[in-house]
Amino acid sequence: MKITCEKYQESMEAEAAVCRHPDDYCTSRTSCIINFLEKEQKRERARRNTEKEDKKDLTGKTVMIELDFAKSKDGLLPAIVQEAASGEVLMLAYINQESWLKTLETGKAHFWSRSRQKLWLKGESSGHVQLIRDIFVDCDQDTVVFKVEQLGGAACHKGYRSCFFRRVANDTLQTVGERVFDPAVVYGTK
Repeated sequence: MKITCEKYQESMEAEAAVCRHPDDYCTSRTSCIINFLEKEQKRERARRNTEKEDKKDLTGKTVMIELDFAKSKDGLLPAIVQEAASGEVLMLAYINQESWLKTLETGKAHFWSRSRQKLWLKGESSGHVQLIRDIFVDCDQDTVVFKVEQLGGAACHKGYRSCFFRRVANDTLQTVGERVFDPAVVYGTK
């Protein structure tokens, strides 16, 4: 998997990722993927030294950042998606090991579609892709937060910026968000 330093636009293999500018940029930026992966690699190497066998994914590749997919009977973990700049919650989706690895590999949010039962690149139909800016993993390693740059202005398939465009008001749902696009036009539905 190749990754690229955002500031210097240098590409390198993730397994050999080394921050080349630690005094300049990466040490002060939690969003620097190279610095992030380099720290994770050091932790992983230290952990591996105490284990007899490396953990492998389904393709046989060594997994650097492990999540506990076994906690869920269907192998799916929740992924909370927030706009990196504002902190606005855009959506909740689910990831499996395949979508997790694809997200790390590409820097774009990938999920597992429960309705379609397949890998799903967010924005593959609409063009409203989510670029990963930061990833947080909870203490139990069974939930993630993707902080993203939302391209196209909308995360919701119903055309709203956020999937959370309604508020509970007494005993009804009140729409508080504005539509960014018409789903019938974008997805070709009626």
